[in-house]
This record gives sequence, C-alpha cells and structure tokens, in this order.
Amino acid sequence: MHADFDFTATSMPEPARARRVLRMRKDVLATVEDMVVDEVPVALVYNGISHAVMMATPANLEEFALGFSLSEGIVAHPGECYGIEVEAGRDGIAVQLQIGGAAFNALKERRRSLSGRTGCGLCGVDSLQQVARALPQLAPARGFHAAAVRQALDALGAEQALTRSTGAAHAAAWCGMDGGLRIVREDVGRHNALDKVIGAMARAGAQPADGFLLITSRVSFEMAQKAAMAGVAALVGMSAPTLAAVELAERAGMTLLAFARGRDFVCYAHADHLTVD
Repeated sequence: MHADFDFTATSMPEPARARRVLRMRKDVLATVEDMVVDEVPVALVYNGISHAVMMATPANLEEFALGFSLSEGIVAHPGECYGIEVEAGRDGIAVQLQIGGAAFNALKERRRSLSGRTGCGLCGVDSLQQVARALPQLAPARGFHAAAVRQALDALGAEQALTRSTGAAHAAAWCGMDGGLRIVREDVGRHNALDKVIGAMARAGAQPADGFLLITSRVSFEMAQKAAMAGVAALVGMSAPTLAAVELAERAGMTLLAFARGRDFVCYAHADHLTVD
C-alpha cells in the first residue's frame, strides 16, 4: 500500500492538496505551488462483506456508494439501502452499506471482485453475462430542448472548482429541462462522478423524467448503462461516444448527444425526442 495512505477516523483526506513543483513555462523555470487532485482506495462494503475497491476522489462518498449501488443494480431503489457510514482507516476508506436481505442475497449470487483503477468501469467483471444488464425501457424524454443543453454547457464550467484548481477531474451534472444545473459532482474517475450524481439524485428524490445528465467525458458503454439504470432518458456528453453506447441508447429509448460544446452537438440516438430551436 502506498505510504501516503494513512488516514484516521477524524482526518479524512482532502479532494486536492498543494504540492511544490518545478514549472517550465515560456522558457522560464520557477518553483511554484500547484494543486493536485487526490485519489484514494475506497472499499464498498455491503452488510460487512467487501464487494468493490475503487480509486476515487475522497468527497461525496455516501452519494458515490448509493449511486454505484443503483447504477450497478445492487439495489433496485434507494429504500433497499438502510444506512451508509464512511470510515477512514490506515489503508484507505471503507464505505459501509446496510442493504436489504433480498438485495444482499442477489449480490452474493453474482458477487465479483472489482478492483477499480482511474477511469475503470468494467474491471473485475468475471463473466461476459455480467457486462450487459437488463435495462429499463425509458419513456421518451419530454421537453428536451437544444437550448437547455447549451445553457447547461455554458454554466457547467463555473461549478467545476476541482477541475479549475487541478485540471484532472471529470464532472457530471443533473440538469433540469430548463437547462439549470441542479446537481454537479466531480471526481478523478468519470464513472465515479456520474455515480455521485446518481446517488445525490436519489437522496434528493429527483425524478429522472424531469431532466437530463451532462458529463464532461466521452460516452462509453458503461456511462450510458449507468444513466439508463438510473432511469434518465437523455444523456449529453462533451466528448465522443462509442458504438456500444449508441446502440445501448437506441435499445433503451435514450436520447444521446455527444461532442456537445458551445452551440454544437451531435445526436446519435432518438433525435425525434429532441426539440431543436
């Protein structure tokens, strides 16, 4: 274990820390202070049994654990999770979740060892059958306007404090159909950022039909699958999609936009559910 992982129950690590660095800029060499995003081992422990260890930014970990549980299908709804506690230890952080008996029995049936790394989504899946899950058939996104996408894109940068200070974080946002940002979360891992938003949505009682998800990363298969599992019928990515993500969106009834920057975007699935002003 890395020597820097030395936590105590009363001293949780910060999402980013200052470091002295040697910087070359325009042929000028200088020693300066730089903010560096942190990532730590986070174990997700269900009813006392560790299920997954992910490298994640140590912030909003209760939301991360709940969102992961929902997007991975470990629990079907937030009511199956009875409690979440975050515990810091010498080797990392353990998030203890108490889930219902039926959900825990199902988890044991398909238990896997998922050793997460930065940006790792499907690491540790031990069978091909575990990759694709039974997806909900999403009702068409209602009131989904291109103008709202542009408004959300314009506003997102101001809410990305960790990205501005470190340049190394992904962001995900839950946006109202009016384009207003309702929930924004950041993490060194794009999957983690999305899980944090999904968890925050669940805790706030947000209705998936009332908005869309915006992510700063590419739209991969698992990012689209997580959005669909959360019941969200519109997903917007700022980078490229994969073909697997596009085909998943088509099957699930999800409107999928990618390359969304400024006033530009490309709609890859269910363009008939998008109103273009």
